[in-house]
Amino acid sequence: QEIKQKIEKYNAKVTNCLLMKLNDDGTYTGFIKVHLKLRRPVTVPAGIRPQSIYDALKEVNLADMTDKRTSFYLPLDAIKQLHISSTTTVSEVIQGLLKKFMVVDNPQKFALFKEMRKDGQVLFQKLPLTEYPLYLRLLAGPDTDVLSFVLKENETGEVEWDAFSIPELQNFLMILDKEEKDKIQQVQRKYEKFKQRLQQTL
Repeated sequence: QEIKQKIEKYNAKVTNCLLMKLNDDGTYTGFIKVHLKLRRPVTVPAGIRPQSIYDALKEVNLADMTDKRTSFYLPLDAIKQLHISSTTTVSEVIQGLLKKFMVVDNPQKFALFKEMRKDGQVLFQKLPLTEYPLYLRLLAGPDTDVLSFVLKENETGEVEWDAFSIPELQNFLMILDKEEKDKIQQVQRKYEKFKQRLQQTL
């Protein structure tokens, strides 16, 4: 009864038809939006067409159709909408997102965070794999400014480099090299401006 009241209160605030639905067994279904904020490239099958509705209905795993792999960057801050159940865990959400984008990386490389805004600050909190995102959505209401979900790299603790393939590690080296060069240029420009100001003052 308590969940029913919460769902009715939630649905009353919904403005985009993405309602939650209570099932006879006490579970409920609804929608969550996940922002993808991945800074590193992901590994996907090479030369595979995007998944069709037919593939999704038949649960065809296109990633298993080839052993060839390539790496690329997902669009920063892309948003994916998922229809999930109250029994869907964070771990299942991560695996579902990776499957939708045909990402073959180890799910342990990623983590789901909840993003909250408080007193003008943006706060991130990593969610445990056994948490239920739809319940958090229900408690927070449909306003994504109050609570939103973000998929990021799992960078808490020590990075398990052995979990990465050789092409991935080479990509990381290239990225680090580029970031290092960019940082050097920033510092050089900064001190060049200081030098010009000093010369003008003199």
